[in-house]
Amino acid sequence: MSPQPTSSTPAPNEPATGGSVVLAWLFVGIPLAWGVSQTFIKALALFK
Repeated sequence: MSPQPTSSTPAPNEPATGGSVVLAWLFVGIPLAWGVSQTFIKALALFK
């Protein structure tokens, strides 16, 4: 008899709601957008 594979993270009991998905995207998207904009602004200085 072989051992059953175990998962390190349990499966969620309920699917994610629309609000939690939006919050997750905002949590990641706002800092990402800020970082990309700052990189773009600093890159423009190289071409002046």
